[in-house]
Parts: sequence; C-alpha cells; structure tokens
Amino acid sequence: MPESPHPFQGLTPSFIMDAVESQGFRCDCRTLALNSYENRVYQVGIDEGEPLIAKFYRPGRWSDAQIVEEHRFSRELAEHELPVVAPITNASGESLFHHGGFRFALYPRQGGHAPEFDNLDNLRVLGRMLGRIHCVGSVRPFVHRPALDCQSFGHASVALIADRFIPDEYRSSYEAVTGRLLEAIEARLAGAGPIRYIRAHGDCHGGNILWRDAAPHFVDFDDARTAPAVQDLWMMLSGERPRRTAQLAELIAGYREFCDFHPSELCLIESLRALRMLHHCAWLARRWDDPIFPRTFPWFNTVRYWGEQIIQLREQLAALDEPPLELP
Repeated sequence: MPESPHPFQGLTPSFIMDAVESQGFRCDCRTLALNSYENRVYQVGIDEGEPLIAKFYRPGRWSDAQIVEEHRFSRELAEHELPVVAPITNASGESLFHHGGFRFALYPRQGGHAPEFDNLDNLRVLGRMLGRIHCVGSVRPFVHRPALDCQSFGHASVALIADRFIPDEYRSSYEAVTGRLLEAIEARLAGAGPIRYIRAHGDCHGGNILWRDAAPHFVDFDDARTAPAVQDLWMMLSGERPRRTAQLAELIAGYREFCDFHPSELCLIESLRALRMLHHCAWLARRWDDPIFPRTFPWFNTVRYWGEQIIQLREQLAALDEPPLELP
C-alpha cells in the first residue's frame, strides 16, 4: 500500500500564490523556496510591490494561540523600534491566516547575511540589541508558549530515541550516557539558584540574525519560549575558553547597557547546550516522515551517526564538569 503524501507536498506554486492573494495581494507568478525545514517558507513576487515572505506552519506543531502569541511578541518588539522582522497584519489586526487547511503568515523581505561572531565589535552591538529585546521580554510572561526545561528538551527526547531509533548495539551505551547527562543537567539547574525566566527568542543562532548596514535584524521567532536570558547568548560563543571569555565579555558589556544580567546564569550554558543536542537529535527523528529530512540529513539514523552521537554526548558530559565561564 503506497504511503500517504506528506501535507507539505500540497504546497504547489499555485496554492502558495492563492494563499497570498487571499490576503489582498496580487502575485506576479514568481515563487522561490527558501531554506526552511520545520516549516515551509517562500519568497513570493508581488505586482507593483516588494516581494513578500510567506511562511506556512507545520501542521500540528503549534496551536493557533501559541502562534498568535509569538506574533504579538514580535510586534511588541517592533513597536519598541527594535530590529525584528514582525509579521504583516491585515485591516483587522490579524497576522495568522488560514487557507486550504494550512496556517500561514506574511512578512516583509529583509536582506542581510549571518553576523560575524568572531568580530568583537559585532558582539557588542548584538549584546545591546538582546539587552533591549530582553527588557521587553521581561515585562510580561508567555501564557501559551512553553518553557525550555529538562523534561521536554531532555527526558522526552531521550525516550523517543531509545524507543524507536537507537540500534540495539548502541542501546546500553546510549542509555548510560544520557542517563548520566540528564542527572548532571538537573543537578546544575537545581544548584543554580533562582533564575529569571523571560520571553526569549529561543533559537538565536547566526541563521536567525541578518546583518545589514552594520546592524542586526532578528528573524524567525518560531521557537520563542520562556527561558533564561543566557539562552539567547550562548550560541554566539565559540572556540577555546579564552576566546569564548572575550566574546562573552563583549556581549554582556553591550547587554548591560540596557538590561541587567545575572552572572549566576553562566553556569547554565553547558546544560543548555546539552539539552539542545538532545532536542536536535529528537527533532530529526520526529520529522523523519517528512521527505525533505532524509534528503537533507542523509547521515542521520545511520550506525556511524549513533556511534559519533554517543561520543559527542560523552564529551558534553565532561564539559558539564568544567568550571563555568566567568566575566573578566
């Protein structure tokens, strides 16, 4: 019996243009698929206007309330004149639209390239912008969007992999290292003391920051959630410890021009990195029925992959035992 087609296969150029035109725009028949795996994102040409970005949400991932809350957060930041790309609203103030069983949003096109995190001046600018974003993010909590926690990112991810994906020859090694890793993460979170959780971008890597005219523009708040402030900072750090310390100093110096930063959060960095590793692996597993994933990530779910994954998890477990970064 043939497999059922994936829902995203219904996103033909004609369907995409019909969806955009349902919101009062007139397309010029040009559509360009952009790099996106969790959702599907297209640049759509508009008659007598700048192209728009149409984002079609993966069915079943977020509720309408969660998507609308993300949109409101982006617009709230934009209203404070922060460089975020917020969704377009219609005359009724709505930004989440429905067409043919899909939910979608429209955005203005924003040019730019990934920032150079090795440039310390850039990090100072990014720190300032994130400080301003977090000042707004700390005003009120999310009501519908989830928090970044060990249960959803860690335990649930490990359970999925152990139940459906890990090969038998690696099962005992995987269960041993992930068990120790989760215990270590929980101990670090418990020992960190009171941590301020705020509305955060949640996925603040270089691909979600567009650098143009010596300034960043933050895009794709799809993973926005309640999290410690340091969640939006640690992914900008790389290299050996002295280099990461220098990068951190610039980020926090800029950040503190607009928002307080609590150094106690620095002990969370390696725990947050470990949770991201576990969650990313489970994300690939959960999406394996989407045809674009086996084509794009052919190395996943191979025997070699699982062997390397266990080595990386052991290395991360060792990293958790190292002293946290400190501000100079």
